[in-house]
Amino acid sequence: MDFGVTNKLWEYGINSRTGAMAEKNVDGSFAEIAVAKVAEKVADKRNAAGMSFKDMWQARFPGAYYHTMDAYKIPQGTWERYDFPHEQFFNDNVDESVLDWKPTGAEPKLTDKSVQSRIDTTLGKKAIVVPPVLEEKMKNDPALAQKVMAKVERFIVNDETTLPTGRIYSCVVILDENGEIAHAVGSSGGGNIVGPTEAEQRQFKAEQAAKRKRREKYAKLNEESALNRKMMEQETDRRYYKSSVARKNAFNAYEKSIVEI
Repeated sequence: MDFGVTNKLWEYGINSRTGAMAEKNVDGSFAEIAVAKVAEKVADKRNAAGMSFKDMWQARFPGAYYHTMDAYKIPQGTWERYDFPHEQFFNDNVDESVLDWKPTGAEPKLTDKSVQSRIDTTLGKKAIVVPPVLEEKMKNDPALAQKVMAKVERFIVNDETTLPTGRIYSCVVILDENGEIAHAVGSSGGGNIVGPTEAEQRQFKAEQAAKRKRREKYAKLNEESALNRKMMEQETDRRYYKSSVARKNAFNAYEKSIVEI
């Protein structure tokens, strides 16, 4: 079901993932497992041919960009902003000032023309950014290069298969020094937008109404639970106070009896 407002389905930020998220989002379906196996076999063949990680990347994705810099250090919150210049990675040369980019104002909306125009310039392109330390590791360890390539390929293929047929896909993948996916962002465009049918709209409204009822129920339960806790605390305080008063009276009576003796 596509509720797209513009001609873009996936946009910067919403499709951002850290390495851990990327791994968790890979479904365990038969098709995706098969894709992973194929990716590993293809990477193995390329590695056997003595190809570098850069060669493997560009052989698998012809025309894709390859950069070497520590982009994994970009804060996640900064990376996910709609005004972050992701499009800079879709060039042969990237100014390293992008690593220190900071917002100068409020974050624009996805529907902002400046955001949409920048997304348009990236469609159909792919880029990867590798830290110098990782690049050196992979040069000295072909098995690591093979493993990282299989992981990246699996991530991109799974990401792209979630799109409706006919969409033009693009993505940037940022690796950390251990070969994990630190940041990633994807976008797509093209194809025909098919709005929801009346039945789908009714289903959507019914689901939203059910969610509201569940939220109200949970809120009421939480409120009752909080009230019960407060009453229990008050009862505990009351019993403690009565116990303290009783102990004090007993002590005073004892002292008095000692004096009288």
